Amino acid sequence: MGNSDRVHEGPLEIAVVGDLTENQSDLCDKLLSVEPGGECTLYFDSLGGSPYCGIALVSLIVLRGLRATGIVAGECSSAALWPFAACQRRLVTPLSVLLFHNMKWQSEENVALLEAAEWARHFGQLEKDMDVLLAQLFGTTPEKIVAWTRAGRYVSGPELAAAGLAELIELKPLALTKRRRKP
Repeated sequence: MGNSDRVHEGPLEIAVVGDLTENQSDLCDKLLSVEPGGECTLYFDSLGGSPYCGIALVSLIVLRGLRATGIVAGECSSAALWPFAACQRRLVTPLSVLLFHNMKWQSEENVALLEAAEWARHFGQLEKDMDVLLAQLFGTTPEKIVAWTRAGRYVSGPELAAAGLAELIELKPLALTKRRRKP
């Protein structure tokens, strides 16, 4: 039986790795494959991406009532913070790292001054709204999120757990059982 023929048992497992923007279509398809109200596990090792991609993933998780467990296997930074925060259960390891920072906007197009001013206004408001949403999803105060964000703060797994925003899990090797050779 090939990999595509396997019957999946238990919650769907989804790897959220790399740039969210580059993987948005695949991530959305995988989240949409979980039945509304269903369970899934998201494994994070992502540097983030577009804030709009982060919003879209949060929207799918929340509006479809997914019972998601998020696990930071490596890094969960920038826009990846939002879908992680939307998970009902959040797990981090002692080596997990999460980067909270202000949004960055760049354009490789020639933009008129009025359009640039409108983008700046829009991103300023979007940043405030997303800080509030992130705090709501994590179940903490906006002030906590703003303090980390404005400082461009790398928060460790143990620090996030100590703040009550995730559970800390230890990385312990599984016991290997020795196979006995038959004579």
